[in-house]
Amino acid sequence: MLLPLALIAPIAHAQAAFTDLTTIDREVATFTGKSIGQAGGATLPVDRRLRLAACLAPLSVNWRSASRDTVVVSCPDPGSWRLFVPVRAVEGAAVSVARGEVVSIAVVGEGFTVSQSGEAMDSGAIGDWIRVRGLRDGTPKGEPIRARITRPGEVEVPLRE
Repeated sequence: MLLPLALIAPIAHAQAAFTDLTTIDREVATFTGKSIGQAGGATLPVDRRLRLAACLAPLSVNWRSASRDTVVVSCPDPGSWRLFVPVRAVEGAAVSVARGEVVSIAVVGEGFTVSQSGEAMDSGAIGDWIRVRGLRDGTPKGEPIRARITRPGEVEVPLRE
């Protein structure tokens, strides 16, 4: 049975209204040089439930930070989207802070540093951003915050002005 052209056109237009998620997976694999699931590659394919607006310009792909644990894929069109793709850790990377470890949390601003004890809620290597929570009387208190590992047992929260 043939469909009238009036019914086919809206279907084709609806498919073109979204970015092809397979293209994003391919761009990340090309950028990292590793396939999905490999050490150094994306941990999983992009969630197929996402409906990202079609991008008119070529996708932008960059590392989120020097730790190379996340790739940022974005559409450079004005007001468009940005996607963070986790990367599987390379085996043998030195873990400087282990989950559950007591760490020194340094809050650093222009001309000052304030420190307190805290608990690491994630593991990571130097340069990684992890979640930490302050300690009071030896027990974790308050909401978790993100901090960058500066050396074993020490994390830093830079203040921005």
